[in-house]
Amino acid sequence: MSADIGLIGLAVMGQNLALNMNDKGFKVAVYNRTTSKVDEFLDGPAKGSQMIGAHSIEEFVKDLKRPRRVILMVKAGSPVDEFIEHLLPFLEQGDIIIDGGNSLFEDTNRRVRDLEKKGILFVGSGISGGEEGARHGPSIMPGGNAAAWPYIKDIFQSIAAKVDGEPCCDWVGDEGAGHFVKMVHNGIEYGDMQLIAEAYYLLKTALGLSSDELHAIFKEWNQGELDSYLIEITSHILATKDEDKTLLLDKILDVAGQKGTGKWTVINSLELGIPLTLISEAVYARFLSSLKEERVEASRTFDFKQETYQGNKQEFIDAVKHALYASKIISYTQGFMLFREAAERYKWSLNFGGIALMWRGGCIIRSKFLGKIKEAYDQQPSLKNLLLDPFFKGEITRSLKGWRFALARAIELGVPTPCFSTALAFFDGYRTASLPANLIQAQRDYFGAHTYERIDRPRGEFFHTNWTGTGGKVSSSSYNA
Repeated sequence: MSADIGLIGLAVMGQNLALNMNDKGFKVAVYNRTTSKVDEFLDGPAKGSQMIGAHSIEEFVKDLKRPRRVILMVKAGSPVDEFIEHLLPFLEQGDIIIDGGNSLFEDTNRRVRDLEKKGILFVGSGISGGEEGARHGPSIMPGGNAAAWPYIKDIFQSIAAKVDGEPCCDWVGDEGAGHFVKMVHNGIEYGDMQLIAEAYYLLKTALGLSSDELHAIFKEWNQGELDSYLIEITSHILATKDEDKTLLLDKILDVAGQKGTGKWTVINSLELGIPLTLISEAVYARFLSSLKEERVEASRTFDFKQETYQGNKQEFIDAVKHALYASKIISYTQGFMLFREAAERYKWSLNFGGIALMWRGGCIIRSKFLGKIKEAYDQQPSLKNLLLDPFFKGEITRSLKGWRFALARAIELGVPTPCFSTALAFFDGYRTASLPANLIQAQRDYFGAHTYERIDRPRGEFFHTNWTGTGGKVSSSSYNA
């Protein structure tokens, strides 16, 4: 019997995704470049299943029903292109290739266009949830050639996580839209993780709390508006002991790794002109953490004596909670600002509420909070900014006093909180009708004749002043305001 779908790449995610599809009643063919892994998988985790193992691409493709559906779970970049080239001689018009890895959306754009010319339907699908999600229900974000969706919809929505009976999977948009949404998801993940780390570090450093006290705080926070997967696992981490019964976390080197998707998000925000300040700062915080030896040397050079907060402990804990919650709102606000600009720039019809729904279950950033984002866009599909939604306006207003209090104390005590700080700076900038950018424009016109607009004239009219009396009247036409 031929398979409903084929999967190439039997690393952790590929294996668990194949097992998930098998559990949902789909017959799966599997292949791996190192073919011994196929036999190990079928004799191990997939033992007793209906999966079909293949030891060559030709054999693999012959095992698939038409139209053939192939998921690539391989490393992003050239490996994806290499497997596409290996597959093409054996595929026919209307067959479907799905890239389930963390590919750059621009690569997916190219692949969709190139393969469409050859009659092959290409899908770039973000998949989030890690090993557990892949096995039991991930968040899936497919985009690409829309003609492929009817042929993969049932499989994808069957294996995806469910929230209130709704699958955390729907068609995202054309070309690289699916991988773009996954990219931003990962950027927000960077921000969420850094924010939680700052809350943990501020409570630990300023209050000198024990791991048991910190565990209890995060466990309590996970029962309210901060209810999320990352808060939940943080509470577990804070209770996990090493073999010697001491906290394992205290023995982990404070150098954070990354695989690049956060950086991609920041680069794209620069290209689209969106102030993605929080995610940017989260990426830079990881870079700073990598300077371990320099930081150790600097700590000796400056000989800073860490003081602790002497005021009301519970008031401080509540303030840090407000800072974390409000900063989280800012992080998602900026992420959806990027979605809005990308939809316009790339001509994608992104469903913002639908994206929030896809993230409510299965993925790393899944949280109760995302339901409110979906409600905001359901009520106002053309909402310009989440901060303009009545619910989020109210939550920011409610949290503002504690947010400022926590940051002020962090600054006084010398505890670094880069993402808390940039989130508040963004909010204060966004809510300010008049910023000092007028001086920047005057400076640009002064030294480079770059021109400026006036508040007493219509937008779009540009002016140049001969500031010194010795300059000319000719203005620059190379730059925009």
